[in-house]
Amino acid sequence: MNIRRVVLTVAALLAMLLPAFAQQQRLSPHETISTVIDGNRVTIVYGRPYAKHPKTGEERKIWGSLVPYGKIWRTGADEATLLITQKTITLGALTVPAGAYTLWTLPTADGATLIVNKQIGQWGLGREQKQYYDEANDLGRLELKKEALATPVAQFTIAVTSNSPAGGGLFKMSWEGLAFSAPIAVK
Repeated sequence: MNIRRVVLTVAALLAMLLPAFAQQQRLSPHETISTVIDGNRVTIVYGRPYAKHPKTGEERKIWGSLVPYGKIWRTGADEATLLITQKTITLGALTVPAGAYTLWTLPTADGATLIVNKQIGQWGLGREQKQYYDEANDLGRLELKKEALATPVAQFTIAVTSNSPAGGGLFKMSWEGLAFSAPIAVK
């Protein structure tokens, strides 16, 4: 009798969870980066898509195509990129209190805007479900510095580097032939 209950309970749980897992199946490798800046740990968890199509191996145009201009992008693949800071930081001119946030990007032909959102756990874009980006939860936005890269980057990369001992650091996203960055410091 107890075995039957356990089997039914497990089956019921699987029936409820499998659709969610199928919807949110990861297609890209994920990475967690963590850097200490002025005694504060900054951690970023994100999906790292490749410039090549994951199934065909075909090279894709990234900026303005796969990541369209004028549309908000989840700054990586699969789940929205997660930023965790133990202390209040400034990212560019934006003050980000200690806590967890998601990062979104609004690319244009001339540059990109980084969006820091107070809601976490989102998957992508859309208005029909709460798990998607909601502008009402934006903490703020900041313009990123754009630079052309001498060598193209095949896999989307986020780096946070420390300027020790001078203090502060740099947040940088690189992919294809472009990089976008902003200074980061403990407030």
